[in-house]
Amino acid sequence: MSQQTTTTPLTFTVRRHEPELIVPAKPTPRELKPLSDIDDQEGLRFHIPAIHIYQSNPKMGNKNLASVIRDALAKALVFYYPFAGRLKEGPGRKLMVDCSGQGALFIEAEADVTLKQFGVELQPPFPCREELLYDVPGSSGILDSPLLLIQVTRLLCGAFILAVRVSHTMCDAFGYVQFFTALSEMAKGASTPSTLPVWQRELLCARDPPRMTCIHHEYDKVADTDGITIPLENMETRSFFFGPTEISAIRRLLPTHLKRCTTFEVLTACLWRCRTIALQPNPDDEMRMMTIVNARLKFNPRIPVGYYGNVFAYPAAISKARDLCNKPLGHALELVMKAKSEVTEEYLKSVADLMVIKGRPNFTTVGSYIVSDVTRSGLLEIDFGWGNAVYAGPDYHVAGFYTRRINHKGESGIVVPIWLPCVAMKRFAKELDIMLARDDNDDHVNQEHVLAHAKL
Repeated sequence: MSQQTTTTPLTFTVRRHEPELIVPAKPTPRELKPLSDIDDQEGLRFHIPAIHIYQSNPKMGNKNLASVIRDALAKALVFYYPFAGRLKEGPGRKLMVDCSGQGALFIEAEADVTLKQFGVELQPPFPCREELLYDVPGSSGILDSPLLLIQVTRLLCGAFILAVRVSHTMCDAFGYVQFFTALSEMAKGASTPSTLPVWQRELLCARDPPRMTCIHHEYDKVADTDGITIPLENMETRSFFFGPTEISAIRRLLPTHLKRCTTFEVLTACLWRCRTIALQPNPDDEMRMMTIVNARLKFNPRIPVGYYGNVFAYPAAISKARDLCNKPLGHALELVMKAKSEVTEEYLKSVADLMVIKGRPNFTTVGSYIVSDVTRSGLLEIDFGWGNAVYAGPDYHVAGFYTRRINHKGESGIVVPIWLPCVAMKRFAKELDIMLARDDNDDHVNQEHVLAHAKL
């Protein structure tokens, strides 16, 4: 298991050109398009950042990725013109896109650093992140602000870092990949995207009258009486790599009847348990693990191909901290599996109805941890002509995004960034290493093996 900490000494200078607004290459409809009641919930009213890293490619000669993407963006926005608009808020806090054609923000930049200087393992946290994704003054609001910001930074070695910030109200990971795939196709000369965008946000609007038919613990109102909401001082981010060896080690801790669980499920249970132990909550505190579940395939008839809005739920598994820490891993795993299985078409419709009935609440933050698996999303395969990305994933510390990566040994695995207070991070790494080092036939823990796998 490899780790990377925030205490990286690497610093560099980024020279940015003036930010510019890229408008659609052709006239687009001027209209007001309401978002769905899944899109405009409080928990999605933020801009989510992502990082894509591309190596230099001699076949591309002197071509500049920034110029290629700038031109392709104008063409892609003809089809995805809502991204060139601005959000407005109507009665009942209902969000809608004013398709004004004002454009998406674009920044070209150069950095005096090579990709090699970033280290052997490309994974969060990335140094000088604020320089690679510049927060243009006045651009980070939810209403009346650009919905998309793209910065392309060329490195000394010819590699590129594509940093993106997009309003989560507009799309989920699936929709994000759909849009950037279209952008990559335009960059390589296509006149139209292979998948045409579909709006139809009314498919996920509340019913009339709205009716909650499912239990939604992810939106419970919970008072933070014990102070278990994580304080934001002295926070640290580390990325943990889980290859076949690590996943097998965790699976060895499972009873036979749970061995058929998915990698995502067993890894999520493991992280939930380790994180709870690291935070040292009150034994009676309720801890929540929310897993992002893509519900596209749950619908009958199916959500149309090309739909790029949010189609997910994050059902909550709940356990007393005492049980997570003291019971075998199977306890956490069964709760995660059960929560995931609750997501159906009816469940998502019930969420949409809840939003209207309860005034679009935020998800529960007290004692909560959210994870999302984007390993199969196709992020790495977005190719603008320079080949697949060597790293691609959301760069958002509040949730744990599982991304796919091949490490320096050639092993394919999952990278998970963890964000915790520094003192809790030490306990987390220790507990995780205990789980990975535990012998299959051993009931006790070899404490001397703690952190043996870790590259701190």
